Amino acid sequence: MAWLRNLSTKFSTMMKASSSSSSITRTQTPKNTYPFSFTFLSHFSTNQVEEKPSVKPVVEYSGLEPTRDHEKPRVVVLGSGWAGCRLLKGLDTSVYDIVCVSPRNHMVFTPLLASTCVGTLEFRSVAEPIGRIQPAISREPGSYFFLANCTHIDANNHMVHCETVTEGVETIAPWKFTISYDKLVIALGSQPSTFGIQGVKEHAFFLREVHHAQEIRRKLLLNLMLSDVPGISEEEKQRLLHCVVVGGGPTGVEFSGELSDFITRDVRQRYVHVKDYIRVTLIEANEILSSFDDRLRRYATKQLTKSGVRLVRGIVKDVKAHKIVLSDGSEVPYGLLVWSTGVGPLPIIQSLDLPKAPGGRIGVDEWLRVPSVHDVFSIGDCSGFVESTGRQTLPALAQVAERQGKYLSALLNKIGKAGAGHANSAEEIEFGDPFVYKHLGSMATIGRYKALVDLRQGKEAKGLALAGVLSFFIWRSAYITRVVSWRNRFYVFVNWITTVVFGRDISRL
Repeated sequence: MAWLRNLSTKFSTMMKASSSSSSITRTQTPKNTYPFSFTFLSHFSTNQVEEKPSVKPVVEYSGLEPTRDHEKPRVVVLGSGWAGCRLLKGLDTSVYDIVCVSPRNHMVFTPLLASTCVGTLEFRSVAEPIGRIQPAISREPGSYFFLANCTHIDANNHMVHCETVTEGVETIAPWKFTISYDKLVIALGSQPSTFGIQGVKEHAFFLREVHHAQEIRRKLLLNLMLSDVPGISEEEKQRLLHCVVVGGGPTGVEFSGELSDFITRDVRQRYVHVKDYIRVTLIEANEILSSFDDRLRRYATKQLTKSGVRLVRGIVKDVKAHKIVLSDGSEVPYGLLVWSTGVGPLPIIQSLDLPKAPGGRIGVDEWLRVPSVHDVFSIGDCSGFVESTGRQTLPALAQVAERQGKYLSALLNKIGKAGAGHANSAEEIEFGDPFVYKHLGSMATIGRYKALVDLRQGKEAKGLALAGVLSFFIWRSAYITRVVSWRNRFYVFVNWITTVVFGRDISRL
């Protein structure tokens, strides 16, 4: 057996040597201190980063260089809201390369967003990916979508500075880069107005994005379940189940109506122990739905009150963790607070060295160009007519943004086909008819299968104004046809049918 012991000894020696060699290899391999590296196309510029002699040089992302004369001109679109997405959809990709920069990779169909908070619709039913709206971004070699925020615009050098969007502590550090443009369209939208009231951003929920609706839904269902726990006092139970909505515009009214429907048809059947505690309060400084016909406003007030929504006229002075303070000194405790009091310009819009319209928006002329700079346009909630045009700033509505996006896409296509798509080459082009907005009317649902349809072209104009069940079906028919894709129309239709047959989903995911 001596030969067997010798063989065993030799094998053990070989294994130890192999393990030692492997260990040395692992410890000697230099650790990459950068979170990722890039493989570049010809459109990208790069520069070398100096490293220690023991570490190989790493290429840092610098940006998209200016286009050459033999290349297609590049249109850079900042934003993925109603205006930006309608522009993306209408641009001719045989004329332009398209680059979209936005902190979200989808468009939100905001008129139906309130329905997702209570489970009437699923969240994916109101979100349309940018790649489906403009497929060239996913297919064409010179077109891109970047998940990033714009941090600065250098209009003199036709360059946009951006910073990538990151989430959580485990993700990589934000990455900064630049994009050279031939034509720039600023469609960054707006942000909720808090009017400088302390505590709003810390304690209230907004309703403008899908993640806002998800947060509202989770908070609402959490409060319902917590209120059923043994030992909760009557006072605390009433506070947890008090939903307060501040703002009597279409968003606030529609959310209140959806919430009252959810309480009447679902909560009182599935949360029997707390059904008598849950209530909704809508606070508005003036009249609700001020842009609608007087008769429709009275009808909405009557129906909301009938469905259990308490209407309070007042001005919020302060927002605390569990209560809000009104200007008359009264306090309103709440478990869920939703803030929908209008919109204002984003900080990036305020910081840009560009002409401004009344209200702090980017100023534009009749063709939606930004005066005093070349090849820059602005559409949607972030833009408004400069005073020299003699036009009033248009309201921050989806239909305004969509019409501007449609008009500007046609104008840019005309410019590109005339051979003036590249930077500083459109001075001699005749732009044609200026942008003209014609209001098509307003609609809002108020719950209980009732809605308002106001087809007047202005507040003082005459026109058709309907309210009731018929208006509800007109409202649903109009919005399902306006949903961006057939895919989402199918989702919305199926969700509506499912809700009628089986009720709303109350799972807290």
